[in-house]
Amino acid sequence: MSTATYTVVGMTCGHCVNSVTEEVTQVPGVSHVDVDLASGGLTVTGEGDIDDAAVRAAVEEAGYQVA
Repeated sequence: MSTATYTVVGMTCGHCVNSVTEEVTQVPGVSHVDVDLASGGLTVTGEGDIDDAAVRAAVEEAGYQVA
């Protein structure tokens, strides 16, 4: 099991958190996503190696950026 952390820029509400969570959860291999609105923190847990580029692309698909 592996974990990766990111900082997401631009989230302002619970809907933002839900959008990021929904998109990142769809990345293959991701088993758990935790998003903290106050800090912009994104913690991604997966069974194997986490595809960094895929997570970043998912965040962008949700309409935000990884710092």
